[in-house]
Amino acid sequence: MRKLVYYVGMTIDGFIAAPDGSADFFPLTPDVIDFIRGDYPDTLPTHIREQLGVDVANPNFDVGVQGRTTFQPALDIGVTSPYAHLRQILVSTSTAGSPDPAVELVSSGVVERIRDLKAEDGKDIYLIGGSRLAGSLLAEIDSLVLKVYPVVAGAGVPLFTAGFSPTAFTLTRTRTLEGGTVILSYDRS
Repeated sequence: MRKLVYYVGMTIDGFIAAPDGSADFFPLTPDVIDFIRGDYPDTLPTHIREQLGVDVANPNFDVGVQGRTTFQPALDIGVTSPYAHLRQILVSTSTAGSPDPAVELVSSGVVERIRDLKAEDGKDIYLIGGSRLAGSLLAEIDSLVLKVYPVVAGAGVPLFTAGFSPTAFTLTRTRTLEGGTVILSYDRS
């Protein structure tokens, strides 16, 4: 059975984006780019993979799931299939139809859809974001891979938006990059 993995960058104080949803304040230093290219190239949007010359098979994921707010920046630049190298699922109750034939729109039964995906054969499922979707899927998340950037934001979009629901995870790996970004990997306890 494959796992649902929430792979995301965050600040030291637990924010994945600024209050306006932007994430351009995260320091994308060469060491971070090298880490992503080497370990998680499948998490790069297709147009970014092309810009960076990343042309490798997906080592970790074959499905990507994201909410509408996370999907919006791609639409803003005219990209309707941001992860063309993955099977794409857009979770939204406010989107009338899929923006692209390659993107499956799920507007209800999200937990059941995730459980169906987990039961299929294949690589793991990349939970791209965002905070509300991650909060609604907390009970289904099997692993966390957190890129903790050496930045304090003070406010913004939290890692999870959910009600109080303590959920234990076990630290399985740490890695510190040259510029101070720390990669923390956790599995559900």
